[in-house]
Amino acid sequence: MLRAFFQAFGMLGVPALRGIVAMSLAIAVVSFIVLWIGIAFAFQHLPTVGWRPLDWLIDFLGVGGVLVLSWLLFPAVLTMVMGFFFDRVAALVEAVYYPGRGASRRQSIREAVAIGLRLMLASIVLNLLAVPIYLMIPGLNVFVYLGLNGYLWGREYFEVVALRRLDIDGVRAVRHRFSGRVFFAGTMIAGIFALPLINLIAPVIAVAFMVQVFENLRGLARAETVA
Repeated sequence: MLRAFFQAFGMLGVPALRGIVAMSLAIAVVSFIVLWIGIAFAFQHLPTVGWRPLDWLIDFLGVGGVLVLSWLLFPAVLTMVMGFFFDRVAALVEAVYYPGRGASRRQSIREAVAIGLRLMLASIVLNLLAVPIYLMIPGLNVFVYLGLNGYLWGREYFEVVALRRLDIDGVRAVRHRFSGRVFFAGTMIAGIFALPLINLIAPVIAVAFMVQVFENLRGLARAETVA
């Protein structure tokens, strides 16, 4: 899996992918600014209690809240927006590492939007519920973040990639059979999203990585069937 991970980073140097990488950077910056403004606006309209020290504390925590929530929600928003380009990224990875695979099943815009919205909503809700742990329990918060988002990113990115080649039943069968490996791949993706600057192009790396993971797992599933 580490080999697949490094190959995903190597795809960033492929000329045909540079345009998508540049687009990811631009979309990421705009998405973060919009997200930041939206969260800051919400915090500015929090009610006051009329006691100056407590109001000052609320304002102070509000600044930290904007930072924390922007960082937590940014991956889901960026993934949803970049979802329209995932098929092109996956196709380029296949062209380099798996030539001759043939045409893939094309996803409709409706399906791509549905997958993106599902991931975004699940990520927002679950990460908001986990905010007290993130803020109050150092050490454990890292494992909770990786575990929670590893499950989300592993499942959703795997489905995005796998649905290009399998029907939904086939996708679920492979994912359930290799749930541990899909989860581990998801934690690696969550780690990428946690890295400043790298997270700006994390969706592109994640898709390239998951194409490799999917092909490896599908190969293992076929080998087990033959055996």
